[in-house]
Amino acid sequence: MKFLTTLPDKVTCRFGDKLLGQIKTLFRLWHRRETTTTRRWRREAARAQEGIFKVARRAPARSEAQNIAQRFRDYGRYYFTFLERPGVEPTNNRMEQKFRPLVIDRKITQGTRGEAGRRWCERIWTALATCAQRGRRAFAYLYEAIDAYFRGQMGPSLLARPP
Repeated sequence: MKFLTTLPDKVTCRFGDKLLGQIKTLFRLWHRRETTTTRRWRREAARAQEGIFKVARRAPARSEAQNIAQRFRDYGRYYFTFLERPGVEPTNNRMEQKFRPLVIDRKITQGTRGEAGRRWCERIWTALATCAQRGRRAFAYLYEAIDAYFRGQMGPSLLARPP
């Protein structure tokens, strides 16, 4: 939405400013959720959400604005899941932080050229991330997996905790 505020078309720029203002209001409200009553917070959250939909319904004709308006029409209720479910955050920052090392690695190594290389990278990165999440030593897991492969045995599970 910030992109809309940078466009040379004044009408679209104002639309972007209004939409961004409504979203900032919603985020300020979300940060106050612990300091207000549940009833009041839900009422204000519903009002803020409706404010975003109201602005989105008045999107100018420019395609970028219409695309955002269409997304709100199609997926709007999903954008606000964080208002209804405790533990769901309003941004994807945590996931972006988890993917950052992979993106950096891909840029440094310049990625892969074939499907087999992409598949290998997906699998090794998934195994490494799962080991990290489960407090498992990645080298030990990979050693066990390679050893099992050469013995013709089933590899170790990433789901089970190591013995």
